[in-house]
Amino acid sequence: MNKDPFYFMKIAYELAIECEQENEVPIGAVVCKNNLIIGKGFNSPISTSDPCSHAEILALRSAGKTIGNYRLNGAVLYVTLEPCIMCYSAAVHARIDKIFFGASDPKSGIFSTGVFKKIKHVFNHDIEVESGIFAEESSELLKRFFKDRRGRD
Repeated sequence: MNKDPFYFMKIAYELAIECEQENEVPIGAVVCKNNLIIGKGFNSPISTSDPCSHAEILALRSAGKTIGNYRLNGAVLYVTLEPCIMCYSAAVHARIDKIFFGASDPKSGIFSTGVFKKIKHVFNHDIEVESGIFAEESSELLKRFFKDRRGRD
């Protein structure tokens, strides 16, 4: 059965919900190749004391271990929030073919901030990018998370 991007983004969104239950900023990611999930991850910099433990990085690491290679040619990354520059750069190094992301991130997203336009010449690999799938749900999840945290302070 050929699964569409909504199928994989729903799984990334479910990972974001799981992440929220761990009191981490709720972002989930999956890496797929040949219509199969080869890597999963959700944000965990707080619990791991690791600033690099973004959902995308963990999903890419998981995928690399699954296939036994850091090159993920032909793979697609699905993530609930627009990647930051670190995560996009990691996807370039992994040779990801395409990124689907849900919500835009005007504070630190590589595209929404305009950073990509300024530095795209430094990347040696092009990634097709599509946004908007599960955008509203992902955005609402993040807004609720931060609202709840502010309410606790």
